[in-house]
Amino acid sequence: MAREIYETKRKALKINLNADIYGTFAEIGAGQEVARNFFEAGAASGTIAKTMSAYDMAFSDAIYGVEESGRYVSRTRLNKMLTHEFDLLTERLQGDKYQTKKFFAFADTVTTLNFTKTNEPHGWIGIRFQHEVDGPTNDIVMHVRLLDSDNRLQSKVLGILGVNLVFAAYYYAENLQTMIESLVDNLSVGSVEIDLVKVSGPLFANANERLLNLYLIAKGFAKAAIFRPDGKAAQIKDYLYKKNIIILRTKYRQKSNPNFDLFNLAVEEFRKNTGAIPEDTVVLIEVLMGNVLDENASITDEDLVYFAERAEYLCSTGNNILVSNFRRNNHLAEFVQTFKPKNVGIATNVSNLKNIFNTDNYNKEQYTNELLSYISGMFSKNVKLYAYPYLDKKTNKIVTTKNVPVSEEAKPLFDFLINNKYIVDIENFDEKFVKTV
Repeated sequence: MAREIYETKRKALKINLNADIYGTFAEIGAGQEVARNFFEAGAASGTIAKTMSAYDMAFSDAIYGVEESGRYVSRTRLNKMLTHEFDLLTERLQGDKYQTKKFFAFADTVTTLNFTKTNEPHGWIGIRFQHEVDGPTNDIVMHVRLLDSDNRLQSKVLGILGVNLVFAAYYYAENLQTMIESLVDNLSVGSVEIDLVKVSGPLFANANERLLNLYLIAKGFAKAAIFRPDGKAAQIKDYLYKKNIIILRTKYRQKSNPNFDLFNLAVEEFRKNTGAIPEDTVVLIEVLMGNVLDENASITDEDLVYFAERAEYLCSTGNNILVSNFRRNNHLAEFVQTFKPKNVGIATNVSNLKNIFNTDNYNKEQYTNELLSYISGMFSKNVKLYAYPYLDKKTNKIVTTKNVPVSEEAKPLFDFLINNKYIVDIENFDEKFVKTV
C-alpha cells in the first residue's frame, strides 16, 4: 500500500498537536525557515520551547564554542549545537508539566546562495530526540546540497527539509526506508541532494549505515557514497576536497576481486606522474550501481544488500569504497571535479578504451558527437586515464594502448590523447596478473 504523503503544513500541525513532542529549534544561516513552518501551521506553543539563530560568529562561538577548522557549516558545529541545545532543554524544563514530554533539539547550519552566486550552497541538518518519555537520545544527521539558483527557493527547501526530518524522527524512524523517502516529501526533483545520512542511538542499534546511504543513491537523492576502510560513511566533499584522487572502477556483480596488483601499479604511476604523497592522496575502489539503475530496472532490496556487503568486504581490504551511479567515466570525472581536486586518475582496462574508440558500439550518425562529449567531460589538465593491459583470448596477445584496435574515425583523437599523456599505459606489469578478455 502506497504511503500517504502529508503536506508540509499538515506535518508541522500534526507535530504541534502531539502533546508529547516538545523541543528547541536552533538555526544558523538561511533564516529560521524550519521554525517558521511550525509557527505558521498553528498551535506551535504545544511543540516549541525555544527558537534561536546565532548569526554573528562571536555570538555563535560564545554559545557553542570556537571551531578549530574555522568552518561554521560543518558537522562538528552541528553536533555542538545539538548537544548544547538538548542539554539546556532537559536542564531547564523540569516539573510535572514536562513529565510526559519526549524532548528534541533540532539544529541546522547552512549557507545559501550569496548575492554574487559564487559560493556552493550546502548545509548540515540534524535532530536529537527521545523516542520514549525520559528515554535515551537518538540522532539523525544529514548533509544536503541546495541546487536551486535562487536563495529564496533554497530557504524554502530548507524549511521543508527540516519539517520532514522532525516528522520522520517521530513517525518513520522505525522504518528506515520510509524515513529516507520522506525526507524529500513535497520537494521538486532537482532542488536538493542528500549525500550523507548518519543515525545513532538505541533506536538505530540495528541500522546498517551502508544500506542507509546506498538507499539515497537508489532513490536518486545522491549520486555517490563513500565508505572509509572502517566501513563508516564519509561526507564526500570533506573527504575529497583538494586531494589527489585515484579511482579503480568495478562493475555490479563482478565475480572476481578487483585486480589489485595492476591497480597498485596504477597508483604508483599516478604518484610518479603527479608528485602526490600518501598524506594528500585518496585511493578509491568504485562499485558501480549505475548499470542497475537504468530505464528498465529498479533496484531491489536484494541489490542494496549486495552493494552493502560488497562495500563492507572491499572496505575490509583496507580501501576506501565509492558506490556510485555513474555509467560512464566522463560522468565520474565531472563529479569529482566539483571537489577541486589537485589531480585525478581513473584506472581502467585497455579493453574499455577499445569499446569507447570503436565506431561499431555506437549509432554511427551520433558517434562523433558522443565521442566528443565523452572527451570534453572526461579530460582536463588534471584528469588522466591509467590504462592496464589485457590478454586477448582470440589472439593470445597482450594488448596495451600501443596495439589496441581503434576505429579509423577515432584514431586521430586517440593518438592526440596518448601523445599528450591524457591516457597513460601502466608500466612494469607482470604478465601473470593480466586478465583475459
